[in-house]
Amino acid sequence: MSIVYQPVTEPNPSARNWAMFAHLSGLASLIVVIPLAGIWVPLIIWLAKRAEFPFVDRSGKEALNFQISCVIYSLIAAVLCFVFIGFVLLPIVVLFWFIFTIIGTVRAANGDEYKYPVTIRLVN
Repeated sequence: MSIVYQPVTEPNPSARNWAMFAHLSGLASLIVVIPLAGIWVPLIIWLAKRAEFPFVDRSGKEALNFQISCVIYSLIAAVLCFVFIGFVLLPIVVLFWFIFTIIGTVRAANGDEYKYPVTIRLVN
């Protein structure tokens, strides 16, 4: 029995755009004052387009997991503000959130798979 290897084809432009928006929409929590908007928007994109585009399925799950992880990290840092270490951690978490969301957006726009660092993989 031989294993047939199929090369990964570059996602079409529509799939790349949806994946890019799934990553980019994570910044909604930092920009818009809607609570947890950075989780709802990638979730909606992922649920709406995952059956149509496998690339959006993988990218949407990754973006969603990263946004959920960043919300958890932010809440922990906010609680730690009571012992003053949170005042140092919270800006670091927000900067980490912003930088890696931009990196994920650019990589998705180029059609590349991107795995965020220190992400809790809740959505499989």
